[in-house]
Amino acid sequence: MKKRGVGYASIFYGTGYGNGFPDESRATAEITPEGMIIIYVGVADVGCGAISIMWQIAVEALGIDKELVSLKYDNTSLIRDSGTGAASRQTYNTGNAVLDACSKLRENMKSAINGEDNLSIEDSKLGVIYLQMIRKNIDTRVEGYFKAATSEINLETGQGDPYWPYSFGVQRVTVEVDDETGKVDIINVFTVNDAGKMVNPVLAEGQAQGGCAMGIGYAIMEEIQLNKGDIKNRSFSNYIIPTSKDVPKIETFFVEDIEKSGPYGAKGLGEPVMIPTAPAIINAIYDAVGVRIHDLPATCDKVLLAIRNKTMHFK
Repeated sequence: MKKRGVGYASIFYGTGYGNGFPDESRATAEITPEGMIIIYVGVADVGCGAISIMWQIAVEALGIDKELVSLKYDNTSLIRDSGTGAASRQTYNTGNAVLDACSKLRENMKSAINGEDNLSIEDSKLGVIYLQMIRKNIDTRVEGYFKAATSEINLETGQGDPYWPYSFGVQRVTVEVDDETGKVDIINVFTVNDAGKMVNPVLAEGQAQGGCAMGIGYAIMEEIQLNKGDIKNRSFSNYIIPTSKDVPKIETFFVEDIEKSGPYGAKGLGEPVMIPTAPAIINAIYDAVGVRIHDLPATCDKVLLAIRNKTMHFK
């Protein structure tokens, strides 16, 4: 018989490396003689949309036509270190560095044309502004920098500020468990995240849904099998991940609680979106059939064994 259950889980997650580890990002903004703005930033886009996010932040900070702004991000001979594409830090950390660089460049551009023919950045060609900056000996290339606020935890007192800021999330998952086979089907997922201002809502929604899909795999199917340290299931034929048939409708919601220290109020989103999924699924299994799975993934054999042990215990 198939039985349904509902489970909830909530989390908070610190952005960045944390625990006092130096968490720095750098970016460079430059106006060219051709009338373009180039942003040099070491950002790796591993599916999180970071390149688009950096470009959007730059365009907003500069206040100019988006077609005049381009990013260079894949040549380490041109760009400075912005840290890794990890720890849900790129939008917050590197975004702040881009914002810093572009804000400085805009101020330089404003200084170059101040009071001359009532020109403004919005109605002037950037080539004209560039020439004025050269004539007035104003920097046409500026550096942006940001370092996250983090301190190491005192192991004796437990005091310290290992992370800032924190992102939050909660999920509700409905499952259907077959008590004759132990098979778990995910019926639907509702996910709510607070990652500050959504710089790109479409990317954020996709990231939240992708995180839930990863959480489903972690909860009920993905398992590394070892034999004396050697991985036995090395391919997708025996290392099972969710397919489109395993991922249900995922409804995403965002609470945009503005983070004042973030670029335009943004915080980290990458990892927090997947963390609540597995515990919510495990809670839903318990709600459906009354067994608690402590060893992930909750595969059919584990769930069925737990159900049978529970039945024998009550006999």
